[in-house]
Parts: sequence; C-alpha cells; structure tokens
Amino acid sequence: MTHIPPPAEELRLLDLELRRLDARRAQLLHRRAWLVTALHAAAPPAPASVAPPRPEASAPRVQNVLLLLGGVLLTVAAIAFTLVSWGELGIAGRALVLGAVTVAVLAAPVPLLKRGLRSTAESVAGLGLALTVLDAYALHEAALPGTGATGYSAVAAAVLAALWAAYGLLPRASALRLPRPAALMAAQLPLVLGAVAVDAGPYGVTLALLVTAACDVAVALRGPAGPVRQTAVVGAFGLGVAGAWAAGWLSWTATGPSAAARAAALLLLAAAVALTAARHPSAERQAGGLAVAAGLLVVAAAGGAVRPVLPALWTVPAYLACGIALLAVTRSARLPRAVRQGLVHASAAVQGLALLWTLPLVAVALMGPAAWIERVWSGAPASTRAAVTADLPWPPYSGTVPVVLLAVAGVLVLAREAVGRARALTGALGLGWATALVLPSVLDVPYAVGLAALGCLTAGALAAATWPRTPDRSSPLHLTATVLAPLTTLPLVLLSLAGQGATLTVTAVLTALFAAASWTPRLAPVTAPAALVYATALACASGAAAGWRPQDTAVLVLAVPVAAALLAARLGDTARATVPVEVTGAAAALLAFGLAAVSGDLPMLALALALCGVIASGTALRPGRRPVAFAGTALFVLAAWVRLAAWDVGTPEAYTLPVTVPALAVGALGRRRDARVSSWTAYGPGLAATLVPSLLAAWGDTHWARPLLLGLAALAVTLLGARHHLQAPLLLGGTVLALDALHELAPYIAQVTDALPRWVPPALAGLLLLAVGATYEQRLRDARRMRDFLGTLR
Repeated sequence: MTHIPPPAEELRLLDLELRRLDARRAQLLHRRAWLVTALHAAAPPAPASVAPPRPEASAPRVQNVLLLLGGVLLTVAAIAFTLVSWGELGIAGRALVLGAVTVAVLAAPVPLLKRGLRSTAESVAGLGLALTVLDAYALHEAALPGTGATGYSAVAAAVLAALWAAYGLLPRASALRLPRPAALMAAQLPLVLGAVAVDAGPYGVTLALLVTAACDVAVALRGPAGPVRQTAVVGAFGLGVAGAWAAGWLSWTATGPSAAARAAALLLLAAAVALTAARHPSAERQAGGLAVAAGLLVVAAAGGAVRPVLPALWTVPAYLACGIALLAVTRSARLPRAVRQGLVHASAAVQGLALLWTLPLVAVALMGPAAWIERVWSGAPASTRAAVTADLPWPPYSGTVPVVLLAVAGVLVLAREAVGRARALTGALGLGWATALVLPSVLDVPYAVGLAALGCLTAGALAAATWPRTPDRSSPLHLTATVLAPLTTLPLVLLSLAGQGATLTVTAVLTALFAAASWTPRLAPVTAPAALVYATALACASGAAAGWRPQDTAVLVLAVPVAAALLAARLGDTARATVPVEVTGAAAALLAFGLAAVSGDLPMLALALALCGVIASGTALRPGRRPVAFAGTALFVLAAWVRLAAWDVGTPEAYTLPVTVPALAVGALGRRRDARVSSWTAYGPGLAATLVPSLLAAWGDTHWARPLLLGLAALAVTLLGARHHLQAPLLLGGTVLALDALHELAPYIAQVTDALPRWVPPALAGLLLLAVGATYEQRLRDARRMRDFLGTLR
C-alpha cells in the first residue's frame, strides 16, 4: 500500500522542492545572460544605416520650374515670330496663325485640368494670355498703324481685361487661378492711359488714378478671397497713394480758387474711398489706418480750398482749424469705434505738424538773445523783435504762431477728460508758456515792455508751480511749471545785457522773486539756488557798474557764499534744498577766486581765500558737515601762502610752519580723545610738512644757519619721540637729523676720500663685510631687539 505522509510532513516536502526549483531557475537565468553577452561580443558589427541623400529640390518645385521655363521659352519664340516672321505672311496667313495659335493655347488647359495636370494647365494658360498681348500688338502694327499708341494701349488693355475675365469665368476654365488676377491687373491701365491719350491734364489723370483705385477697393471688399483680392489690395494701395499724393500736390500748388476747388474735390474723393473701406466689416484690421488717411485727406481738401483766398500768413492756422473741426465728426455714433479713433489720430497729427511749424520762432525767442553776450551794455534796441533777432533772421509768416499755440492749448483743455487731465493741463501750460514767450516779439513791443512781459511770465510760472498749496509733489503740472520758471529767465537775462540799467534791474528783481518763492518747500531746491545765482550776477553787475576792479568785485561776490552758508544752516541737513544751496555757494566762491586771480592781485586773492576759509570753518561746526573743516584748513593755508608770495617770501619754513602747527594741534587733540590713534596718523603729516621741505632746502643751502636750526629741531623731535615712546617723531626726527649731519660732514668726507688711495674704499668695504659676516648672528639679535623696541612705541 502507498504511504501517504501527514499533511504537515507533505507541506514541508513541497516547500523544499520549490526552493530547489527556484535555485535551479536562478542558475539557468545567470547562464543564459552570460551566453547572450558572449554571442553579442563575438558577432560582427551591423553595418551603419546610410540615410538616402535628401533631394535639394522637391518634385513639385522642379515641375514648376520646368513649366515656367517652358512658358517663357514659348513666349520668347512667339515674340520672335511676331517681330521677325510676321511680315513674310499675307493677311490671310496672319489671321490664320493668330487665331489658330491663340485658340489652341487657350483651349489646351481644359483637357490638362481633366487629367489632373493643374500646374501644366496654369503654365499653358499664362502662355495663352501672353499670346493675346502679342496679338494686340500685331494687330496694331498690321491693321492700325496710324492709331495713337497711348489710346490704342488703353483700348487694348480694356479689351484684354474683359477677355481674360471672361476666359477665367468659363465653366471649364474657372479652376485656373491666373486669368482673373491677370484681368484685374490689365484693368488698372485703361482709365489712366485713356486720360493721358485724350490729354486730360493732371486733374484728369489724377481722377483716373483715384477712380481706378476705387474700383480696386470695391473688388477687394466684395471679391472672393485669394489671388483676386490680393491683387486688388495691391492695386488699390498703389494707385490710391499715387492719386492722393498727386491731388495733394495740385492742392498745394493751386494759384486760384477754381484750381483749389478741383484739387479739393479729388482729395475728397480719395477720402471717401478710404472712409468707405474703413467702415466695411472685412477691413476691420485696417480701419484705423484708413480712417487716419481719410481724415488727413479731408483736412488737406478743406485747407487747400480756402488757402488761395487767405493771406499766406494764415495758411497754417487754416489747416489747423480744419484739423480741429475734424474732431466734431468723431462724436457721430454711426461711425465704428476704430474709425472714430483714426479720425482723432488724424486731427492730432495735424495739430502736431502745426506745432512743429512754430518751433523755429520759439527757438529764436529762447536763444536769439544770446548774441548780447558779445555786446554787453552796448545800448538797448528800440523793440523786442530787434533785441531777439540780433544775429538771427526772423522766421517768415510767424505772425500767427501765437494763434496756433493757443488753439492747440484750447483743444487740450477741452479734451482733458479724453487725453488725461494731468497730461492735458501740462501740455496746455507748456503751450501757454510758449505763447507768452513769443508774443512780445510777434507784436514787436518796445524793449522795456518785452522785458516786463518776460518778468511777468516768470512770476506766472512760479505762481503756477505753487498753486494749489498742497498738491502732489510729483504732479507733472507743477514739475513743468517749476522747470519753465528758470527757463524763462534765460532769454530775460540775455536781453537785459543790452543796457546797464536793465541788467541791474532784472537781476535784482529775479533775485527777490526766486528768494520769495523759496519759502515754498516744494520749490526751494530749484528757486533757492536760482536766487543765489542771480544774486551773484547782481553783485558782478553792480561792481562793473560802479567801475570797480575785478578783485574789488570779488569781495562783493563773497557775500553770496556767506548767504548760502547761513541759509543752509537755517534749512538743516534734512531739507532737499540744502545741498543745492551749498553747491551754488561754492560755485560763487570759485567765481570770486577767479575774479581776484585774473588781475594778479595776490593780497586780494589771499583775502578772498581767508574769507572762504572762515565760511568753511563756520559750516564745519554743523554736525553733518565735519569734513568741511579740511576744506577750511586748506583755504587758510592757501591764503597764508598767497600772502607770503605777495610779500616775496622765499623761505620754505614760512610756508610749511602754518601747515605744521595746526596739523600737530589737531593730531594732539585727536590722540587726547582717542588714545588708539597712531602717532603716524596724528603727527606724521604735520612733521613731514616742515621737516622734508626744510631738509631739501638745507641740502642746497651753502650757509650754516639753516642746517643748524634744522638739526636742532630734528634733535628736539627725536628726543620728544623717545621721551613719549612715539614712533613717528622718533623715526622722522632721527632720519632728518642723520641726513642733516651727513650733509654737514659731506665736504669733509669728500676731502678724506680724495686724500685716500683708491684701494682703501674697496678694502674698507671688504673688512666691513667680513665683520658683518663674523657677527651675523649677533647683528640679527640686535635687529630683532630694535624691532621690538620700535614696536613698543606708539
């Protein structure tokens, strides 16, 4: 009987057998992986796949090129036949050849289309259209040789356009894309050539251009999309621009109302075409540009119609009025939004061109008075215009410039909500300022009245900058007014240079005006420096009027730096106007130095330097201006040097001691406050300022007094350095003392050297080297001790 183990024993046996099978399977998989790797290593490498060469030209492109070349060659052959072999045939032969070849070629595309050869059919159709042109030429040469070439070309173009359009609309040929665009291209010529043929003149030719362009616009708007519409767009743009340009030229050169009216009618026709296209739904993307063109054409038509009946002075205002009137059309709700915006842009363009026309006069009024710099106090002219145009010509037809400026300013004020309130008011302010600037010259008022007008304009700009009292500091309106106020003073001061009294009056008034405006904190960074500048100019003018010398005037100018220092102290370091005021005061001080130095008066220059040193020292007392003390010290030193030079003092110690004494005093004070300050920082500059120049002077001095005094001073400095353990006095004094002693012993050393044989110096040098070598270690120990000793000094 079969022995059946218990379930637990049978489960154990099954688990053992499964583990054996897993181990055998893992061994077989490992062996298989090794065999696969060995086979891959022994197999030869597979040949790299070589991609077929990419064709440089695709099959359709090659086909098109071949068809194009074929059509061109056949067309050339047809031209050669028409020009060369045409005369050898009779009338019947000519008609037979013309009819047979043309009909055959025009009929060939139909079967080609049925077979699916579309490109070939297009090429053959193009050849047929070219043959019809040759037929028209041959017909003129053979049957109608006496007909005018231009008139015949117009008729032929019309006939060919009709035939090509009919051919393209035939049921079996409607799939061709070439005949209908070609017919549209031929249709561009009949009206223009016809107008030239009947001698319609420039107006007739321009009308033909515009009518043809209108037809192209109609086709572009209502024609099918594709080549026909693209051809129509190109034709409409090209002929429309040509016609509008020609109509504008005719309007500008018209000498009478009749000619101007005819040109205006042409411009209105062009505007109507552009506006019609802009309103069409299919031209939504181009509506803005077309509306701008339409608006400009309307302005050109209206302005050109009234130009011949107005004086030349009012030409630009007339066009500007038409451009402003264009804004009334933009309120019509029936016009699309893009069209209204385009008309607004057209009006803005007209106003911008009008403002460009005013720039020459504004530039003359602003910079023309600069000619008085070379004619100071040569005599005031009778009128403002003569003063402004001293060296410049008066721009022609400038009498209406104020009208143009005020008109555009009024438009900005009325349209402030659309343009933006801040930008509109800022622009209106600038235009109003320009109007007030040029108005005295335009009206040719007396010289004094012109100065008063510019002074009032300056005051008005300052008032605009200060009103209202609490605006935003970054408001464009107030920033513009703040800039325009000092800008107005430029021509005012230049004009005042014509007369002595005018110069004094203008500079005094401007000083008071800008000083009063400086009470407004917002304006102080600009007006306070401007007040100081004009105070400086007033001081110079007052000195010149009193007949003072430049060096005497320099003392009067120094009152400006004093006022600037007091004002800066009053404002404080946190005010925005403090730094501009101080910079302006420093510039005035430099001007005083220049006035004192230009005459070569050294005592007066020393006085000016000393006074500025006092001002700088007073400024340095403020907590935030401590570094200015260095400038004050430098000014005092320079003042002392200049004074010594004025006394013809050549002793260097007289120049160095005034530097050394305060430098040592400042150094001692600094070390008393902070014991960590090095002696080189505290005393080094002061000692070197005197010892080094004196040493250089002593080496070239043949007397005994200077070397002796220098040696005593160096000995005292050395002893003080050793007494107080200070490194800088010890080394500087010792070095100067040694060099000074060497200088004194130099003659004797030279005598001894000359008395010794020449072998003695080399022998002494050799002995010295031997001694140093023998005691090298002792010398190193002594050097370390000296270094440590010097290191203990401060």
